[in-house]
Amino acid sequence: MSLLESMPRPYEAGAAFDAIENWAVGQGLNLYPAQEEAIFELVAGAHVVLATPTGSGKSLVAVAAHAIALAQGQRTYYTAPIKALVSEKFFQLVDIFGAENVGMVTGDSSVNGDAPIICCTAEILANQALREGPELAAGIVVMDEFHYYADPERGWAWQVPLLTLTNARFLLMSATLGDITPIAADLERRTGHPVSEVTHTERPIPLTFEYVRTPVHETVERLLDERQAPIYIVHFSQAAAMERAQALTSIRIITREQRDEIAEAIGDFRFARGFGSTLSRLVRAGIGVHHAGMLPKYRRLVEVLAQRGLLRVICGTDTLGVGINVPIRTVLLTALSKFDGERMRQLTAREFHQIAGRAGRAGYDTAGLVVVQAPDHEVENHLATTKAGDDPKKRKKIVRKSAPAGFVTWGEGSFERLIGGAPEPLESRMQVSAAMLINLIARGGDVVANARALLTENHEPPHRRRELVRRALGIAKTLVRAGVVEIDRAEPGAGLHNSGVGDTGEPRHAQSGHPDAPAEAAAPELWRPARVRLTVDLQPNFALNQPLSPFALAVIGVLDHTDADYPLDVISVIESTLDNPRPVLAQQQFKARGEAVAAMKADGVEYEARMDALEEVEHPQPLAELLHAMFETFAASQPWVRDIELRPKSVVRDLYERAMSFTEYVSFYGLARSEGLLLRYLSDADRAIRQTVPDEAKTDELRDIIEWLRELVRQVDSSLQDEWEQLASGAAAAGPDSAPVLPPRPPDVTTNRRAFLVLVRNELFRRVQLAALQRDDDLVALDPDAGWPEALDAYYAEHEEVRTGGDARSASLVQIDENPTRDPDADGATDAARTWRVRQVIDDPAGDHDWGIDAIVDLEASIAEGSAVVRVLGLNRL
Repeated sequence: MSLLESMPRPYEAGAAFDAIENWAVGQGLNLYPAQEEAIFELVAGAHVVLATPTGSGKSLVAVAAHAIALAQGQRTYYTAPIKALVSEKFFQLVDIFGAENVGMVTGDSSVNGDAPIICCTAEILANQALREGPELAAGIVVMDEFHYYADPERGWAWQVPLLTLTNARFLLMSATLGDITPIAADLERRTGHPVSEVTHTERPIPLTFEYVRTPVHETVERLLDERQAPIYIVHFSQAAAMERAQALTSIRIITREQRDEIAEAIGDFRFARGFGSTLSRLVRAGIGVHHAGMLPKYRRLVEVLAQRGLLRVICGTDTLGVGINVPIRTVLLTALSKFDGERMRQLTAREFHQIAGRAGRAGYDTAGLVVVQAPDHEVENHLATTKAGDDPKKRKKIVRKSAPAGFVTWGEGSFERLIGGAPEPLESRMQVSAAMLINLIARGGDVVANARALLTENHEPPHRRRELVRRALGIAKTLVRAGVVEIDRAEPGAGLHNSGVGDTGEPRHAQSGHPDAPAEAAAPELWRPARVRLTVDLQPNFALNQPLSPFALAVIGVLDHTDADYPLDVISVIESTLDNPRPVLAQQQFKARGEAVAAMKADGVEYEARMDALEEVEHPQPLAELLHAMFETFAASQPWVRDIELRPKSVVRDLYERAMSFTEYVSFYGLARSEGLLLRYLSDADRAIRQTVPDEAKTDELRDIIEWLRELVRQVDSSLQDEWEQLASGAAAAGPDSAPVLPPRPPDVTTNRRAFLVLVRNELFRRVQLAALQRDDDLVALDPDAGWPEALDAYYAEHEEVRTGGDARSASLVQIDENPTRDPDADGATDAARTWRVRQVIDDPAGDHDWGIDAIVDLEASIAEGSAVVRVLGLNRL
């Protein structure tokens, strides 16, 4: 019997607890004391704050919460900070409650959105809470990783549901909450339900701690000898994790037999050139690498091999690979300080316990081990002291090394403080934005009272509440001026119009003389009754999807469909609405500045002038001037878009214009450590293009690019596309609890004919671009037997240049014979299914089109490589 079927109907608390406990036993799970307490409080009708260590079974309590809500005929929500964890929980809950009872809503897609259990990110629930308030159908809300409440950028999304969903009950979960008393007291006051804090600190799998002064490789060797593997070696940069993994190949990690097991498990898994080749060598030596910059298929490979017990060491970052689900016996921290984006600092107690808590997994280990490496200078001093022994003369000669300049030091004292330190109290991070106010106004009812409650009765201190009020008044001014919001002026002196916002829409100055005065003092008359309403219909998913999609549609509407650059301009418009892939843009800028320096040197520009000029060199930003101008116009009528930064850039467009493969692009810009981020960006761009660009705006050339992008992403790593399509179709067959399976090979690249034709054309056009630059050596490297130098000499004897504009890469200049009768390099007839004959006609300045590149497309090799394999025969006069 399933858990849901075993729940009592009609609902009765004692019977519900028994049903949950019996179901858990049937799953081979005996409830821990903390689980028993939390579930008992939930069935009794209380809110629960579950602040127990990693591995203490919080997920089971969350399952119980969903079952309790469903048994009472209520809807329930599960929220997590990232979409990957939302997706993982979606599959787990489908396995338990059935596909018909579980849905998922993200900014990308909605699956079974009317289901009684909804999995979503915190921002999704926060926006729904603003839109519907206490009337939102939410019986129980499970908020996982609740310590994100203190996140400077996103913490508002964890606070808003607590402020607005006064009819819901909450299960707030984290291993590192700290003192949450003020939040719990406020929640109890708002809802009238008691709050039970379950804060058992005893781990089911106990941890032991060590501080060592041996070099890392010696520490690893000792831990391996003491059977403390698998070992997760924690670094605070992706580069350091990769360097450590390669350094560890010098020691023996696994046996010959274990190497053979790994090779058999890997099978025909496709490793690409570059990082893929390096990872292949590492995992065959029993060493994994796991960080957010890797391709999903590589992370999944490492996870599967680790789950099968084949990897004894994994080198990763302090995020432990976000969502990694592998047995780890030992966590080895290489440092206790990190760069947080602004400065180097020591780890907080919360960060330390989040990392340390990964050691020791229930069902695998009876204990976990946390080891911290001393700083390098301390290790060297210790080695020197040990070598000197008890000889006073040798000890006197030791020159002790100091920490390097700027080093944020730590030591054994720091380590001991972190072990015993409680996580820091969560700090409120409430924000207000135009999108938040619009959702609030869309709720209807007493908008002024709702705004007052949100802005002046949150968890912020008084001075911050006043700042939020002032910010809200400024936003209201722009919304009123734009005609998006109307305030009923029928009552003299009413509400926002005649007090907080003047006749011109300008906010009036606060009349407050004390920094701790109530927030209402920021606008004394603000809260007098008024009718506030929207003048526009708000789309159902407002602020849940790409917020700049309406702007993108407006810009696409003014582009000239007949322009040769129209397809790529549409891509540039969509790219300007996406988040920046910062490492990619940084490398683009670096490459552009290098090329600019070389050009200025060749022109004899002086050093100082070169340095000044370099400050103006940025990453490529097509249409930037047009986009910014139209953004200002668009924002005048829809001012909430100013909450979102417009970000002109060229990644998809740059990749297409350079006619490169994914691997070539990664190599060109030196993105080996960020190829996963690049792929996620391309995947996001693919979804944004498909969801935003209407069919009537898609020309044949644009459809070619769209299909090319989809196939490129799929061939590099099909997992991102497959998961999205699986979710979008409502399928949920292969949940995360299934037996670990390696990512499958991508589908046959030739089956998507339209995309494959673009891949073929790109391979040919890359030769056109090199011919235009007269890069004989690069062409010879691509096609050693094509006779490029002689052919180019002959071409340039007749024409001044090779054109590479939009017309030059038109599909009309590519001729394809899909049924060739003979391969000119073969003795007999050619199998028509095996090769194509192709010709790229050169766009010469005279328009004669009397030269072309002849080539053979090898279909079987293309299927094996996942890309178009083109063999150029030569550049010939037609």
